[in-house]
Amino acid sequence: MNGSQEMLEAVKEAVHGVTKQWDRDYYLECTREGRAPTEMYAAMVDQGLFALGVEEYLGGAGGGLAATATVMEEMSRAGTPPMLFSLTSFARQSIIRHGTADQIAEHVVPTLTAERTFCFAITEPDAGTNSFAMRTSARLREDGSYILSGQKVFISGADQATHIMVVARTTPAAEVKRRSDGISIFVLPRDTVGVSMAAMNIEWQAPERQFSVWFDDVVVPANALIGEPGRGLSGMFDSLNAERVVIAAWTLGLGSRALSKAVEHARVRAPWGVPIGSYQGVSHPLARAAAQLEAARVMTYRAADKFDSGEPAGDDANIAKFLASEASYAAVDAAIQVHGGSGFDIDTDIITLYPMVRILRVAPLNNEMILNYIAEHILGLPRNH
Repeated sequence: MNGSQEMLEAVKEAVHGVTKQWDRDYYLECTREGRAPTEMYAAMVDQGLFALGVEEYLGGAGGGLAATATVMEEMSRAGTPPMLFSLTSFARQSIIRHGTADQIAEHVVPTLTAERTFCFAITEPDAGTNSFAMRTSARLREDGSYILSGQKVFISGADQATHIMVVARTTPAAEVKRRSDGISIFVLPRDTVGVSMAAMNIEWQAPERQFSVWFDDVVVPANALIGEPGRGLSGMFDSLNAERVVIAAWTLGLGSRALSKAVEHARVRAPWGVPIGSYQGVSHPLARAAAQLEAARVMTYRAADKFDSGEPAGDDANIAKFLASEASYAAVDAAIQVHGGSGFDIDTDIITLYPMVRILRVAPLNNEMILNYIAEHILGLPRNH
């Protein structure tokens, strides 16, 4: 069921129970030491947060995508965005909606206690945002199993997740009538023979890293396929639309955190005897960021509600991701400007927010491609890519 206001308030309270103990200092300590925030995830399990977004009849706590988004927003507002939670929450949507009862029992139910977690492998070196041009292939064998071969890049949390959700072609692009045909989704353990990975050199002030992942003639059983072979596009977008909403909530939390710090500073900083927040050159960028964040928040939870009710959510999910990431970037930029030179001091903990917020304008789908989507699918303009 959709998250009621009472439930979402209870979710916020549960999140605060986690972040009160495992706070921003802990998160940054994990980042510096290059270790996973396992204690934070254990606390999230104890509070039942991983069970949110999965219906009660499957053993979950309900609340839909709205509850999942609330977790992401509130934890990000505390400066502790839980990436593994994010990845798992949207990856499992394709299994819930397209998997068999056995696959749901095997893959989804263990995620309720984070016994099973996911990373999501779709992006490739040459295809980039053009997922239809992916080259990773899964060849069917006579015994019903598949041979998975190819490379994925920018796979966040690949070393921490227990399982990988892989999008691959079961029919080459050159052999399909529509570019959307021949795409399939597979789930396999991270430690499957033939799977290897190497960390990419990306700095974004988070405990999780991004990886290149190779699949070298990996044998996957028939039951690793989610849905029908070659018809995985709808399942892929069920996960991707949920991802857009989760990312929007993630950026909203970070932007709100930056804005709060800036407002607090502007209220007390008074080098000329009055708080700098009284100057319109300071207050207007903050007010503008506040308005943009609030508008993005409305769209984010509207998209979540549509997703939860089974309505087409792609339009709102894309708009939400665009608005939220742009608003959050503006909020962080304004916060740096308000703090002046101290905004670049790592101990002020403003500039530390910048890399992640900036990356989330590019990933998991860059905002230019979202504008292309809006132009084509909402405005009906000619396709140019």
